Amino acid sequence: MTETATLEPPAARTLPLDVESTRNDFPIFRNRSVENPFTYLDNAATSQTPRQVVDAVEAYYTQYNANVHRSIYAAGEEATEAYESARERVGSFIGAGDSHAVVFTRGTTEAINLVAYAWGRLNLREGDEILLTEMEHHSNLVPWQLTAQQAGASLRFIVEACFSEKTRIVSVIHQSNVFGTINNVHKITSLAKSVGAVTLIDAAQSVPHLHTDVSALDCDFLAFSGHKMLGPTGVGMLCGRTELLDQMEPFLAGGEMIRTVSLDSSTWNDVPWKFEAGTPNIAQAIGLGAAVDYLSHLGMETIHRHEAAVTEYALEKLEEMPEVTIYGSAPERGGVVAFNVDGVHPHDLSQLLDRDGIAVRAGHHCAQPIMDKLNVSATARASFYLYNDFDDVDRLTESIASSLEFMS
Repeated sequence: MTETATLEPPAARTLPLDVESTRNDFPIFRNRSVENPFTYLDNAATSQTPRQVVDAVEAYYTQYNANVHRSIYAAGEEATEAYESARERVGSFIGAGDSHAVVFTRGTTEAINLVAYAWGRLNLREGDEILLTEMEHHSNLVPWQLTAQQAGASLRFIVEACFSEKTRIVSVIHQSNVFGTINNVHKITSLAKSVGAVTLIDAAQSVPHLHTDVSALDCDFLAFSGHKMLGPTGVGMLCGRTELLDQMEPFLAGGEMIRTVSLDSSTWNDVPWKFEAGTPNIAQAIGLGAAVDYLSHLGMETIHRHEAAVTEYALEKLEEMPEVTIYGSAPERGGVVAFNVDGVHPHDLSQLLDRDGIAVRAGHHCAQPIMDKLNVSATARASFYLYNDFDDVDRLTESIASSLEFMS
C-alpha cells in the first residue's frame, strides 16, 4: 500500500489570486460538487474560457454579425471596429508598438508556417542553417524541416558554438510545453543578432502566463495562440518587424489580401491584411480581445506569481512520492510538470485520474525528439493556470496514490 505524506500549505503561503471568485467567471466550473468534481490540469494544451469571452463572441453573432472591411452599413462597420480594436488590444498586450505589425492567424502553428514559408522561401538558400532547440514542439520543428528540404538548408540544434555566418534564422520555444523551462531568449536573440540572423519566438506557452514585451525580447517574429490564454480556438497572432513583413510574399491568396487584381497579375494589400486572405476569424479575434482584457485586469505579474506558488507546491508534493519521476529541473520554469509513475503507463494514469475528475495530459506532448532523448515514450503532464490552487494539487497527489494502489 502506498501513502502520500501530508504536506499542508504553510499558513504563510497564500495565493495572489482569489481562486474561488475567479472560477465563478468560468461556466465549466459552475455546478461542480464533491460528487461531480473537475480538476483541470491540462492548461498547456488549452485553457478554459471565462464568461466575458463567451459573451463577446455571442455579442458578435447576435448583435452585429457581418463581414469586416467590406461593408458600409452599420453592422459591418461595427464588426470591423470590433475586429480591429481586438488587434490593437492584443498588440498592446504584448508590447507591439505598431498594431499593423500584428497579423491574425489560426494559431501558433499557422503563424510559424507563415514565417517558414513566406520568409523562408524568400531568404533561405542552399548551405544556410536554421537553429532550433531539441525541446521544440512539432509545430516549430516540422515546418522548418520542410523549408530546409525545399531550400537545401540544414537544421542545427542550439549550443553557442552553433551560431555562425551560415545561421539565417533562429526559431525557439520561449517556455517548454514539456518541462516548463523558460529559455533565455534574450541571450538567444542577442547571439542571433551578432551573426545577422533573424529570430522567431514560439510564445504559445509564455504569452498566456508571463508578462511579454516584444520590444524587450528584441525578436523579429513572435507567435502565440488564443485558446491557451482564455480565448477561443482557431485564432492566434504573428507579431513581426514591419520591414520584414513588408518584404515577404503572401502566405495565402484570395480576397482581402489584394490591392488590385487583373486577369494576369495582382498587387498586395498593406501589412497586416496582406497575410489575412479571405473572411477572417472575426468572432474568435473579438473573443481574443476580450481574453486579453480579462488577463490584463488580473495582471500578468500576479498571474505568474500565482502559478509559481501552485507549481512549487506541486513539485514538493510529487517529490515526496518515491514512485514519481519528474522531468526537468530548470531554475526558471513555468507552471508545467511532466512526470511518470513507476509501474503505471501515463495513458493508464490519465484514465485513472479522470475517474476522480482530474484532467491531465498523457503522451509525447507533440515533442517526440525530446521524449527520445529522455528515453521514454510518454509522460503524464500537469499544467496549471490562474484558476488552480493548492487543493487541486492535493487532489492530484491523492489520486496518484489511489492509482498506485489500484495497479499494485
